[in-house]
Amino acid sequence: MGVMDGKVAIVTGAGRGIGRAEALLFAAEGARVVVNDLGCEPDGTGASEGPADAVVAEIRAAGGEAVASHVSVTTKQGADAVVATALDTWGRLDAVVSNAGILRDKGFSKVDGETWQAVLDVHLTGALFLSQAAARVMITQGEGGRIVHTTSVAGLLGNFGQVHESAAKAGVYGLMRTLAIELQRHRITVNALAPVARTRLTEGLPMFQSGLSTLTPEHVAPAALFLASDLSGDRTGHVLAVAGAQIYAFKLQQTPGKFKDGDAPWTAEEIAAHWDSIVKG
Repeated sequence: MGVMDGKVAIVTGAGRGIGRAEALLFAAEGARVVVNDLGCEPDGTGASEGPADAVVAEIRAAGGEAVASHVSVTTKQGADAVVATALDTWGRLDAVVSNAGILRDKGFSKVDGETWQAVLDVHLTGALFLSQAAARVMITQGEGGRIVHTTSVAGLLGNFGQVHESAAKAGVYGLMRTLAIELQRHRITVNALAPVARTRLTEGLPMFQSGLSTLTPEHVAPAALFLASDLSGDRTGHVLAVAGAQIYAFKLQQTPGKFKDGDAPWTAEEIAAHWDSIVKG
């Protein structure tokens, strides 16, 4: 018995890296998996059916059930088509992992409009459209569901030279938090992962040059399985970060702040004078 027995799941960006590890684990735990991947280069250019087809073949060879999807989720039509693949093949949808991503790192001063939009389209707009398509089905089914987004440490903390990634992934966090609120009444949980793993997209980053062998996609996949399965219960609105053997939660916290005597507005000089008591937790 697997924790995803009887479930139908979609994993985007599942042809390689973290998405592939998630799709393989889901299938091993009993899920029927839509393996979605455009098969593009790390920067989003090009396309190939090979990566998604290879993962499907690997799942089937191990005795699991999977079907490939080669469309882009950056458009509403594409996201609808991914969900339709699940419905046409197995008649239902229980879980979605929005993992598709591209990388076009540049310093802030070199950002151009086309690159900016391309990164936002894949990471953020794709997450929105896929969530909309999946939620419509889950609401109609009336049995709840699981949506898992992929944010990043760069999106939550920022990172030098990753202004596109940081902005897009910060947007994913805000999207996840709002969907967790709006979809809770339908028993649809919405959470996010912030993975740290060496993949085709990240292997060029300085942090992965030391030869670390523990920051693998296979370390991340169990956290996705937890959030996409009934093991997570009614937990919603959380960010789980995974870096090798370490797992932790990211939280946006409000400090106690400081109240001013009376009702007059704070002056800029007063803010400067009381800065430490305002910002310290």
